[in-house]
Amino acid sequence: MRQGALAAGLALALLGAAPAHLTAQETLADLRQELQVLKVELMRLNRELVTTGGPSAGLAGSSLPERVALIERELRRLTAKTEELQHRIERIVADGTNRIGDIEFRLCELDPKCDISTLGQTRPLGGAQIAPAPVSPPAAPPPSGASELAVGERADFDRALAAHEAGEHARAAELFAAFLETYPGSPLATEALLWRGQALEAEGRSAEAARAYLEAFSSAPEGPEADEALYRLGLMLDELGQREEACVTLGEVVRRFPDTEAAGEAEAARARMACQ
Repeated sequence: MRQGALAAGLALALLGAAPAHLTAQETLADLRQELQVLKVELMRLNRELVTTGGPSAGLAGSSLPERVALIERELRRLTAKTEELQHRIERIVADGTNRIGDIEFRLCELDPKCDISTLGQTRPLGGAQIAPAPVSPPAAPPPSGASELAVGERADFDRALAAHEAGEHARAAELFAAFLETYPGSPLATEALLWRGQALEAEGRSAEAARAYLEAFSSAPEGPEADEALYRLGLMLDELGQREEACVTLGEVVRRFPDTEAAGEAEAARARMACQ
């Protein structure tokens, strides 16, 4: 009876832990998950190897040590692939952060009110430093109230937006700046930066508007406002006489956010600018 149960367990192990064939579409999370599954399977098979004391007559032809060795090889392959993808991500983040830092410096040079010595270190693209992370189970979901707004937060945002829509652009820019200072890390922060940029743009303060758009994009490069923020940044760079940088930025809108309204507008703007 015990031998039959063990044979069934081994059959499931052999079927369930077949080597995975990675594709170009697999993400780092996929690899980590698969790595975790294989590690668990390896631990289970190792325990079974110790407790059974060797194959029984009912398991003739099955080779548990070979199966363990196969899983170990697969673990090594997946670990190497994970590290490779991690390094690629770090290079992309570093390159994007350097480009954003360069644009920030250029914009500061164009703004008489900007003090270059106060710029500080550019925040990494995406808002957080990428670092190798150990394989772990999926993170628990955030608490249900994690994204709730503070008391008065929505009202302050709506007040600034109403001022902008009423044509009081200078006041709107001040209100949005006060909002961002009062509610750091707000779920509405990126949207507030985008609207502040539009208010500054309406006031003819192109350099300040460009900095607001850049901050809006770099704070959430995959967020819902990212395409419009990057598109408007490209327009402001052209307004400031930075045609080459404007063309590159608008090209990034098309590359990053295809099939969006912002991408279509960016294509039209590039045509007007005769971008190469």
